[in-house]
Amino acid sequence: MHDQHLDEPLPMQQHRYEGLEELPTLIVHRRREGLFLLLAGLFLGTLAMLNILGITRFIKLFSINDASGDAVLVGGVPLVFAVAVGVLPYPLTFLCTDFISELYGRRRANLVVWIGLILNLWVVFVLWIGGALPGFEPTANGQILTDEAGRLPVFYEVRALAFGAVTASMIAYLIAQLVDVQVFHFWKRLTRGKHLWIRNNGSTLVSQLVDTTAVILITHYYAHALPISEDHPVIGQLLVFIATGYAFKLVMALLDTLPFMYGSRFLARYLRLPPPGGVEDRESDCDR
Repeated sequence: MHDQHLDEPLPMQQHRYEGLEELPTLIVHRRREGLFLLLAGLFLGTLAMLNILGITRFIKLFSINDASGDAVLVGGVPLVFAVAVGVLPYPLTFLCTDFISELYGRRRANLVVWIGLILNLWVVFVLWIGGALPGFEPTANGQILTDEAGRLPVFYEVRALAFGAVTASMIAYLIAQLVDVQVFHFWKRLTRGKHLWIRNNGSTLVSQLVDTTAVILITHYYAHALPISEDHPVIGQLLVFIATGYAFKLVMALLDTLPFMYGSRFLARYLRLPPPGGVEDRESDCDR
């Protein structure tokens, strides 16, 4: 029997599995709320780390070279695969929302996405107030002085980059995560709750294409924070950033397919929820 209103604080029903005994209601509640807090915590913690690290450094993963050892040019732009350091843990956020969507329903997944937006605003506020309040840095005419290399104190360097990155990531993040949740449930309805790998990859690949495109364009045209070379066409460089960033996320999305499939089955048993891919769709219970 399906759980009644999984969005309520204390679920009363549990699915019966052969070989597993029925648990006390309090234990079921602790397991379900505890796992939700873990997934939400990983999601929100990764976002906070993303906003702070952001585009403070770009990592060169690899480049495609010709026979002479020079990077292959595409549209006059070297084909170098690079990602911002803040992007490294980002695919984990989509795995977390997929788990939450599968186990707890659309409402809780959307709730975590909106809380993530509030967290972004909180990070921006802390960075702003941290720079606005007086400190011990040398100043002249109210301006923070740079060192002999022309650099601001580390906090202000991170702050400047974070402001640009957060503005871009907030817009892209909100669009991409909401797309991820909607596409996940679209595939879930279309496949009648079966084929976990389709809704996991189908939702993540679409949402991350939206995210990658939005964050690259906004970071460049609004924050002017991408390492753009004047020696090559701007559009070509932006396309390379989008293509290489998306390729990284594509690989990560494919790698998380097995953890999602086996993790969903294991966690459904652990939480005494109906098995994924069952005839019925828990979304109807969760969203009523």
